Amino acid sequence: MDLDVFSQRIGCRFSDPGLLLRALTHRSYSIANNERLEFLGDSVVNCTIALELYHKFPQLSEGDLSRLRASLVSQPSLFAIARHFEFGDQLLLGEGEMKTGGSRRPSILADAVEAVIGAAFIDGGFDQARTLVRTLFASALDAIDPSTTGRDPKTLLQEYLQGRRIALPQYAVIAIHGEAHEQRFQVECVIPDLDIRSLGEGASRRSAEQDAAHRAYEQATRK
Repeated sequence: MDLDVFSQRIGCRFSDPGLLLRALTHRSYSIANNERLEFLGDSVVNCTIALELYHKFPQLSEGDLSRLRASLVSQPSLFAIARHFEFGDQLLLGEGEMKTGGSRRPSILADAVEAVIGAAFIDGGFDQARTLVRTLFASALDAIDPSTTGRDPKTLLQEYLQGRRIALPQYAVIAIHGEAHEQRFQVECVIPDLDIRSLGEGASRRSAEQDAAHRAYEQATRK
């Protein structure tokens, strides 16, 4: 763990580094953990993302804004942010969680993102927390599309391919890791006509397929 390097990576300097340390401490490691900060961060994220969407899409209704916000602050979205900014390398986990791959578990990583945002709010107020949210969610906010967001990736990919008369993708489980109660699935999505192969991961075959479809859709729409 190197809090200085991590602070630079997320673009947020903490006046009290102890808050950041606590935000990265899982309950399996210590009674002084990040659960309360995660509770606070959840509200800060929802408020900040709502404000960003309100200004970004002045034409959208309340229902559409709520749908976009739900997509952005969902566990898969937070998990993707955690992976991009390498939150897993900074987490303090108990021995059991370490052995079972807790640093890669979507729920733990998503909670850590919200906890760090909660810590930023306590440390520097709403302005500091909002700046951090903007940094962490920058790519997701830039890429969000009201016409597609909220629909599952497999459906989006299928509709995209059908509209171009391209054969539907093929999905296959290529690996299963972990114990029976903590399995992680790896699924490959193949679109031969576009020469696309993408890998997805999830706690179930379905979630892994959705992850693979999301990655394949991103590749297909860039071609």
